[in-house]
Amino acid sequence: MRFDWTTIMDRRGKDAIAIDMVGAVEPNGFVPGGPKEGFDVIPMWVADMNFPACPSIPKAIIERTNHTAYGYFNPSREYYDAIIRWHKIRNGVEGLCDEHIGYENGVLGCVVSAMNVFCSKGDNILVHSPTYVGFTGSLTNNGYNLVHSPLVQDAEGIYRMDFADMEKKIVANNIHAAIFCNPHNPTGRVWEKWEIEKFMELCKKHDVFVVSDEIWSDIILTGYKHTPSQSVSEDAKMRTVAVYAPSKTFNLAGLVGSYHIIYNKWIRDRVRKESSLGHYNSMNVLSMHALIGAYQDEGYAWADELRETITGNINFAMDYIEAHFEGVKVSRPQGTYMLFVDCTDWCAAHGKDIAHVLQACWDVGVAVQDGRSFHGACHMRLNLALPLSRVQEAFARMDKYVFNA
Repeated sequence: MRFDWTTIMDRRGKDAIAIDMVGAVEPNGFVPGGPKEGFDVIPMWVADMNFPACPSIPKAIIERTNHTAYGYFNPSREYYDAIIRWHKIRNGVEGLCDEHIGYENGVLGCVVSAMNVFCSKGDNILVHSPTYVGFTGSLTNNGYNLVHSPLVQDAEGIYRMDFADMEKKIVANNIHAAIFCNPHNPTGRVWEKWEIEKFMELCKKHDVFVVSDEIWSDIILTGYKHTPSQSVSEDAKMRTVAVYAPSKTFNLAGLVGSYHIIYNKWIRDRVRKESSLGHYNSMNVLSMHALIGAYQDEGYAWADELRETITGNINFAMDYIEAHFEGVKVSRPQGTYMLFVDCTDWCAAHGKDIAHVLQACWDVGVAVQDGRSFHGACHMRLNLALPLSRVQEAFARMDKYVFNA
């Protein structure tokens, strides 16, 4: 491969929550406990990556920092052109213009701003479960009630939307706003076009506005394709706020910087107003240049290799679980670099609970995340965006000390 996917970076003391927070506070279902003596930390809980950045990103940042004035600025022509080109080439999007693009400090900030436009405090919002913990925290913290429509697994273990359940809950709870996670986090489901079409037709029927979180849309595994939610119909285009960021694709979360795409001017004007009320929804100049660096030709090639690398890691993990972890189930992800692991049968067979599994993992440095925060009753969430050698070591430890101890 052209880029480096094998170097094990030492992130200790480099401001990395994934490493430096492990064991720093009492384990609370989110922050893993520290390992026992003799084990290093393998970070598999925070959704960031453990690969060196695409070289065009630090190059762009360094070139900008060499000009030593960092005062007030506006987004450049190059910023908008980079986003428009990215979506045209990666997702086949036509007709995207500067006016449709708006900066957001983060995806969740935009989710809240959009809901403040679509809803009144105390309103009900439709979400699928399992549910990304960030949606739960940000929306309940802002006074909204979440109504969960559980995804159901078909005969092949693939997560599907339950359209009948969704419609029933939309009507019963007078819902006029929904969160759509595309691809879905934490299950890794990449929705097929017909599924998005059916979801959007349901929203049209009941006048439900949609916020589509598409932050994972660049990390689609081999054999699958992302369909932007706004692309399936003219109505979907006009009722949807879509939120993107290079942060997940290129590991830039520490630089802060997302953006929305909103075609409906009425919605766009009001979301921008809501986002401005804190008076600090403002782009960082280095964040802008990081995006420009990421969305260059080298970034396209890097993202393709990332998808190939993640696909290989997931294939290894799925094969290992099937061969060695009896009673542990995983629906094979189609996108993202996360696994949502169901330990229900294993726990029942061994008289244990998920807290035991988590603690056993943490004791040997496998820093996984408690899936209960995502409405997985007996689940854990694993990040596989690491060099394959680290993934192999993590699974060897879980084999020896957790599931076959």
